[in-house]
Amino acid sequence: MEAPSIGGVRLRKGGGQTVRLRRGASLTDLAEKIGVDAASLVQVLFHLGEMVTATQSVADDTLELLGAELEYNIQVVSPEDEDRELLERFDIEFGEDEGDEEDLEHRPAVVTVMGHVDHGKTKLLDALRHANVVSGEAGGITQSIGAYQVHTEVDGEDRRITFIDTPGHEAFTQMRARGAKSTDIAVLVVAADDGVMPQTIEALNHATAADVPVVVAVNKVDKDTADPTRVRGQLTEYGLVPEEYGGETMFVDVSAVTRQGLDDLLEAVVLTADAALDLRANPSMDAQGVAIEAHLDKGRGPVATVLVQRGTLRVGDSIVAGPAHGWVRALVNDHGEMVDEAPPSMPVQVLGLTSVPGAGDSFLVVADDRTARQIADQREARNRAAAQAAGARRKTLDQLFEQLEKGETQELLLILKGDSSGSVEALEDTLSQIDVGEEVSLRVIDRGVGAITETNVSLAAASGAVILGYNVRAQGKATELADRENVNIRYYSVIYQALDEIEAALKGMLKPIYEEVQLGQAEVREIFRSSKAGTIAGCMVLSGLIRRNAKARLLRDGVVITETDIKSLRREKDDVTEVREGFECGITLSNFSDIKTEDIIETFEMVEKARD
Repeated sequence: MEAPSIGGVRLRKGGGQTVRLRRGASLTDLAEKIGVDAASLVQVLFHLGEMVTATQSVADDTLELLGAELEYNIQVVSPEDEDRELLERFDIEFGEDEGDEEDLEHRPAVVTVMGHVDHGKTKLLDALRHANVVSGEAGGITQSIGAYQVHTEVDGEDRRITFIDTPGHEAFTQMRARGAKSTDIAVLVVAADDGVMPQTIEALNHATAADVPVVVAVNKVDKDTADPTRVRGQLTEYGLVPEEYGGETMFVDVSAVTRQGLDDLLEAVVLTADAALDLRANPSMDAQGVAIEAHLDKGRGPVATVLVQRGTLRVGDSIVAGPAHGWVRALVNDHGEMVDEAPPSMPVQVLGLTSVPGAGDSFLVVADDRTARQIADQREARNRAAAQAAGARRKTLDQLFEQLEKGETQELLLILKGDSSGSVEALEDTLSQIDVGEEVSLRVIDRGVGAITETNVSLAAASGAVILGYNVRAQGKATELADRENVNIRYYSVIYQALDEIEAALKGMLKPIYEEVQLGQAEVREIFRSSKAGTIAGCMVLSGLIRRNAKARLLRDGVVITETDIKSLRREKDDVTEVREGFECGITLSNFSDIKTEDIIETFEMVEKARD
């Protein structure tokens, strides 16, 4: 059945047939699925007001628009679904424990410590593991691993708890966005002398959205100004009701300095886990889990800290972590010791990957290196296509005509990277409120959590974007690539500093506004003719000044006869640059000679006006 002709292009109707496409697919991909020529689809979109090439990554809504026109139901597969389908092709089930109930064994709780800046999160973690990270070596393995386990005794039984080190770590929110759950319990640290602050609420919102139980650590109770009761009252307003008030949330008064209440806090975590969660996993299957953080080590190559969620990770396993793959050459625990295996809930550093995975990327053990490489390559291709689609700007013909009419609008493209999704969202919201008129615009083409990567730099280079890093830095070879590609990376630790600089940049892109400033007026009293100079007007300067080369208007009976500029200016027999009020002078105008007595020559200049 023929579709109606669109600009002379006739294509067979889909009749409601469903077509599944990955995010960032091109018109060529769609053409192969429905058995038509990609050039025809380019023409159809052009006549629908969209300009897209055959091989360009296409935005989701553009694909759906084209599908509706051709009567195809186009489904853009989400990254999560696509990854699930990819693993299914290799007969891999991710996210579920294999075996029966009897195969499941108890595992330690995984805890993320969150809260407002300067409320003592890091010192509390130091106290819990008897190591001082604040004053310790910055490059020490214990610090850089990013997660560790502590032991505590509850009811005479030795219990372990895994802490994800970096407070409010990006993996916490990143994995929630990817549909996996890396954290069992959140410990919300609130300073007893400071009370609930904006980041406290932000951290609480993340924990609530991730649907994890919260234990509140009221820190700094050793201070004279401490008021733990006020903290309890404040958090009650946000739905965290203490057990002593009849609620379900455990509040523990602690001091990282005097070590008061630390055992009570660990006990509260264990009791909350036992009461609210069924923490079991199968240690006998192939390992699966999440990459908490990763970096490029000069001596050891790509190093990833992974949290094993189910199964047991062993040296020699073939592993895939996001778009990275490899085989496990070595495992390093939180004490810097080499280990042969890592059971569920144990954090370890993995050496042997071919590249650096992202924070929050899932990892899994596969049958062999070939399978690992195939999965990693397809993930990398998918990520690249999705990034290109996100960076591709739809420009309709209507928009093009509008820009031609009023002059091309300027646009500042940004890529945002931050230490947590909350700070990235806050930065984007703040930047979106900048208003400098319709002549310039700001568009965020990519955003993410974690260090600035080579992928970010490549996207910025291709699109001419500026990268903003909020409390993060470029990792690996990203800095070298940025220098080579001349990509501008700006680092900030204060949101309002970024706001001021971006606003200044946008205003700098505005075309300057000029206003006319009148210099002076002269009346024509006599007319002289010269074979060399042409018509010379003998004038008296009535007001202001007349300046050589200044812009000028000739007024006759109050009507503008011409607009030109002062070609020459003489006083008596001398060339001068300007003549002031009350003096006589001789004036010739550029390309105009029809001057009469009593005409008024008015001079002015255009001065750039400061914007509000």
